[in-house]
Amino acid sequence: MIVKVVEARHLQGYKIWLRFADGLEGEIDLENVLWGPAFKPLRDVAKFAQLRVDPEWHSITWPGDIDIAPESLHARLKEALAEQDASAAE
Repeated sequence: MIVKVVEARHLQGYKIWLRFADGLEGEIDLENVLWGPAFKPLRDVAKFAQLRVDPEWHSITWPGDIDIAPESLHARLKEALAEQDASAAE
């Protein structure tokens, strides 16, 4: 299966909302992903907020050719939604 981000928007801080071509959608927090030199520019929330969906790569990107693989984003969102469902069931 090819994973494609079709819509994304910055919410606040390092939280984003995503929608994938398979219909999966929701919020994730990417703060714990922004480590290492490649992501250093995105530790500035104003720069992080400049995310966009790249139509060629079907993922989110930022100025400076910074991106996160759509498969990684999809897996993180599925995990976050499962945690929300588990919390709601308690």
